[in-house]
Amino acid sequence: MIIANNEYRKLPVGIQSFNVIREEGYLYVDKTDMIWKLANQGFKYNYLSRPRRFGKSVLIDTLQAYFEGRKDLFEGLKIMELEKDWKQYPVIRLDMSRGGATANEVKAYLDRTFDVYEQLYGIHIKPTDSLGNRFDLIIKTAYKQTGANVAILIDEYDSPLQHSWKTPEHEGCTDVYRSVFAILKADDAYQRFVFITGITKFTQISLFSVLNNLTNISFLPEYAAICGITEEEIGQNFKPELERMAEVNGWTLQQTHDNLKDYYDGYHFSRRNMVDIYNPFSLLNALDTQDLSCFWVSSGATSMLPKFVDNMELRLRNFEHCPILRKTLESSDVINGGAELFLYQTGYLTIKSSDEFGYFLGFPNQEVKQALYEVVLPTQKSAIDSSSVPF
Repeated sequence: MIIANNEYRKLPVGIQSFNVIREEGYLYVDKTDMIWKLANQGFKYNYLSRPRRFGKSVLIDTLQAYFEGRKDLFEGLKIMELEKDWKQYPVIRLDMSRGGATANEVKAYLDRTFDVYEQLYGIHIKPTDSLGNRFDLIIKTAYKQTGANVAILIDEYDSPLQHSWKTPEHEGCTDVYRSVFAILKADDAYQRFVFITGITKFTQISLFSVLNNLTNISFLPEYAAICGITEEEIGQNFKPELERMAEVNGWTLQQTHDNLKDYYDGYHFSRRNMVDIYNPFSLLNALDTQDLSCFWVSSGATSMLPKFVDNMELRLRNFEHCPILRKTLESSDVINGGAELFLYQTGYLTIKSSDEFGYFLGFPNQEVKQALYEVVLPTQKSAIDSSSVPF
């Protein structure tokens, strides 16, 4: 770990539990003011898209702790100036990254998860009860027993859909989604807040088709920095780590900052708030190891690329200044949106500028360029000369 004031500071590298971060003394970049605003002044049904390893699961975990009334975990954070009541709500949380890649695996995950909530609320089901009926009963029973509306948190909703895409299992997975998540719309009266995260949008074939009141907050300026780390937050939180990294590498503080910025900064998620966002997974790993490396690609962030983007599209297109219509970027289905849309959603491209017609995308930083290069180059044969690589 990093030495500060002769003590080791614990960086939450790879830790997705807000409880663990707070209870075990890991450094926490405080975004609880935005989280309070999201939960109390925002929309009832929310969808947030961010790339892999960008802190979505920590955000979900923080929301769960907030709705469960865990005031003790928030002592000293910004939310304490905003929240006065600390009311406790029942929370139903689904992590679809555990749902597998087949309809049977998705059903098995939901069966196990629903069983936990059924035991919690003393619900007795019939062998003929469908997953949709069970989900409906859990929501209504939680409301009736607690007297409070239910918060429903769904993390990485698109994981089974991504993994099943272009396989015979995909239609079966989407059928499960339609039957189960239609309950969210039907049970509106019993719900306090619904928050769904993902990477890609399958707009017509899954959750979006049955929950048409879902608001996509991914491009809203007030939530541009709800995941990731800003320049201001680095200065407020990581000065000892920056000093240590500079010392280990023989750099000045300015060189350390510039190197980190070149490698991991440069993401933008709103045309109306172009604040620079660092990839949090890579930044924390770099500060923890005092080394510049491609941490993001080694975490599996490239695994879905071949499914959604043809190799020739990567080789022959120029992604340094890539135009895309606003409707395509903000609203389109990943299946029909083209290579640029998938590369934006998965973190290979980011917003560089915009005009009245749409956006211009480009690579956010050196780490991403290198990641894309390492995925494309090994798959190439001698048919295309390496000089055509678009960077």
